Amino acid sequence: MAGAPIADPSLVDAADVTAAYEVDAAVGLSAEEAVRRLDRDGPNELRGSPRVPTWRRILGQFRDPLIYLLLGAIVVSLIGWFVEGAEGWPIDAVVIAAIVLLNGLLGWVQEGRADDAVAALSTMTAASSTVLRDGRLATVLSSELVRGDVLVLGEGDQVGADARLLEANALRIAEASLTGESHPVAKNADTIARHASIADRSCMAFKGTAVSQGVGRAIVTGVGMNTEVGRIATMLDATQEEPTPLQEEIGRVGRALSLAVIAIALVVMVTTVLVQGVTTPAGLVTVFLLGVSLAVAAVPEGLPAILSVVLSIGVQRMAKRNAVVKQLKSVETLGSASVICADKTGTLTRNEMMIQRIITASGRVQVTGAGYQPDGALLDEGAPITDAGALFEVRQLLGPGGLANNAQLTGSDGEWTIQGDPTEAAFLVAAGKLAEMDAVVAPYERVDEIPFTSERKMMSTVNRDVRDGTLVLFSKGAPDVLLDRCDRMQRGESVLPMDAGMRQRALADIEALSGQALRTLGVAYRPIGANGGEAAVPGDADGLERDLIYVGVVGILDPPREEAKAAIREAHRAGVRIVMITGDHPATAARIAADLGIAGSGEPAAALAGDDLDILDNIELQDAVRTTSVFARVSPRHKLRIVDALQANGGIVAMTGDGVNDAPALKSADIGIAMGITGTEVTKDAARMILADDNFATIIVAVRQGRVILDNIKKSLRYLLSSNMGEVFTVFFGVLLAGTLGLASAGDGGVVLPLLVTQILWINLVTDSGPALAMGIDPEIDDVMAREPRGVNDRAIPAAMWAGILSTGLVMAVVTLTTIDLFLPGGLIEGEDTLAVARTAGFTTLVFAQMFNTLNARSASSSAFRRLFVNRWLWGALGLTVVLQVAVVEIPLLQTAFGTASMDAEHWLACVALSSIVLWFEELRKLGIRLRARHVARAGRGLTADG
Repeated sequence: MAGAPIADPSLVDAADVTAAYEVDAAVGLSAEEAVRRLDRDGPNELRGSPRVPTWRRILGQFRDPLIYLLLGAIVVSLIGWFVEGAEGWPIDAVVIAAIVLLNGLLGWVQEGRADDAVAALSTMTAASSTVLRDGRLATVLSSELVRGDVLVLGEGDQVGADARLLEANALRIAEASLTGESHPVAKNADTIARHASIADRSCMAFKGTAVSQGVGRAIVTGVGMNTEVGRIATMLDATQEEPTPLQEEIGRVGRALSLAVIAIALVVMVTTVLVQGVTTPAGLVTVFLLGVSLAVAAVPEGLPAILSVVLSIGVQRMAKRNAVVKQLKSVETLGSASVICADKTGTLTRNEMMIQRIITASGRVQVTGAGYQPDGALLDEGAPITDAGALFEVRQLLGPGGLANNAQLTGSDGEWTIQGDPTEAAFLVAAGKLAEMDAVVAPYERVDEIPFTSERKMMSTVNRDVRDGTLVLFSKGAPDVLLDRCDRMQRGESVLPMDAGMRQRALADIEALSGQALRTLGVAYRPIGANGGEAAVPGDADGLERDLIYVGVVGILDPPREEAKAAIREAHRAGVRIVMITGDHPATAARIAADLGIAGSGEPAAALAGDDLDILDNIELQDAVRTTSVFARVSPRHKLRIVDALQANGGIVAMTGDGVNDAPALKSADIGIAMGITGTEVTKDAARMILADDNFATIIVAVRQGRVILDNIKKSLRYLLSSNMGEVFTVFFGVLLAGTLGLASAGDGGVVLPLLVTQILWINLVTDSGPALAMGIDPEIDDVMAREPRGVNDRAIPAAMWAGILSTGLVMAVVTLTTIDLFLPGGLIEGEDTLAVARTAGFTTLVFAQMFNTLNARSASSSAFRRLFVNRWLWGALGLTVVLQVAVVEIPLLQTAFGTASMDAEHWLACVALSSIVLWFEELRKLGIRLRARHVARAGRGLTADG
């Protein structure tokens, strides 16, 4: 059967493997055959842990100490009902049970939404692989690889499936994830003689490993659970997340609050027994239920679920803006970032590489034509080239540049599309604009390749001239690096020894192009003999890349992104520093940085080169990074040192990258950011966030969204804790001041409480879910980019926030108890209503006060009326809460369940008016905060002006 597994492909010749899988290695599978095999064998995925059944997830909602308290309260309530004669329905027990079930249902729904969101994020960050399909390179999801696919491997790729190598050029693969081998393993296509361990199968590439150097092609032989990693995998649950630091802190707050509230509940219970002289079993049951309900109401047990939902929904919103955060915990770090280290090419620039200028020994020429349009010309100072020698040099430059190249160019509807590195494609585009260049490229076939590495900063290929069999080495790379390997120079059709003057002029040409913000690449070549002459040793860089003939240098235009300039201004406004780290020439980097305003308005953007970093020790580097914002000609080791130095200075560092050499720095940074378009799979795996559009402006959007998410979490905290404190204070002071308020004399000998147990639980049910969740997805209210970055050690609930929480809770209690006193006979204010009506009015006032509190909690300092109607979900939640409260007061069945009584219009108006005091109190408090802030700002400006 075509595509059937081979027991050990490392023991089978490559040709026999391709025959067994019925595939042409030069063409690959057809798209139709790939789909057929995928349908037959299933996706190339490891089996994860089985999904938890719905019934177990629902039962999991009741595994909480507070729920255990409520279940105990149901039992105690039933015992009390039975002791009292078991007459009628045990209303308290039934209502508490219903509330427990509703709370569990809400928790299950919220947990499901969070799980779905995390699963969606996993899909967004799925790995991809380059394969040969229908004779063309194509990028597919690694999960869609099938046996028989021809994998094209390059530096930075993550191997998507087990595969038998067909060819390998200087190929080294890091297999530590599979074998524990710390160093990358050299690979080749030679069949091994006998069965060997995984670490010794040099002709195999395995799923989950990473290409650290070189290139190769391989045929997929194992997918899914039939891979080596699949055989040793016992369980994989990609959606499992560790608690974030914020979640851990909120957990600590919840536990501390639980202990405090239990203590308060015990005090309230003892106070009630002593003040009201409770001695009957029914009275003691009521007091116990009061303590339990108070503890349950005071602790926001739904907060962890709400926190997960807010984070996951916020991260999905970020993904829609092309910022894919792989882990929820990274949102906190992103919102706290104080330094962003950005690569230049493709991130701060457009990554639309076009050769604009060519400098050879005969002079300077310009390549015209907009973008990737296939129409252009070669001009010499505005006129077509007529000098035969100059034209020969240009051909000698673009030809090798197009041959020492792994990009592909295809035409469609008058435009070109590229597959591969845009810088390499620039040579193909330029040659395509000048049709006569085809004659230079066509006669050659590739024999060998010395791949580009970030340390060597160049690549070479050995090509055979099909006309006479001559072997020629073609090289391209950083011009200054390339010049060091050259001893001759092309001038017209002649090759001359390179003297010091020629070398100096070539270096001056490089500086001139770099000063024009052009990226420079040099081109050289060397004949290395005909068949039977000097042999090309595969991958022998030292033996081949020497005594080269320098042809010239190209200046590649990669214009800055306009949106990046605006984003950098926004980052500076937010207190976030931008640092450019690039492998480009220092002059090019400095020019682009100055155009973008990286060093600040009006400040020069001097660049520090990698050679300069080598002479600095760690302490000196820490001093240097405080003032330097541009680093050029850097290696992976330099990037890692820069990140470490910034962190040592107290910075929270975000780092962008696309190549495999960026992975160590991305791992070391507080938040690594990989390029989604040009980034390698290894880089994406090392990063915590992926830019789907490779655009720097997207990072700033993500920082803003990260800050908004953290703000929304604090809104939910502020609302839930202050509202719960309102309930605690209402019951505590209601019991303590029962005589003053007229409550003690309003009963019939039993226990008289300001709120019934079922009413407290009702408030907890209707106000702690919908409104709190709606605030978690609130749009930006305050200008989050007008403040300094949040420190990772800053408390989620600082002292000032606790002061606001407690003061708001106290005001809620005052207006609630005032409402009861207003309608109840006796007390400070003489009323005329029954206890049931007065208590219902107080109950309603507390619910409405919490609704007004949602508007307060949306900002710590801005007015509640700022952007009042931007959150339709919040208004929907408030509207639903009001409807439910009216129902619980006016519907007879619910009146029986919750101990309420109908109210007339006067009572309803009084409840609304008194509950609104919470809003006006907070408005006055916030006004004071804003006035103080303005005074401090004016004082600061005055101090600055005075010097």
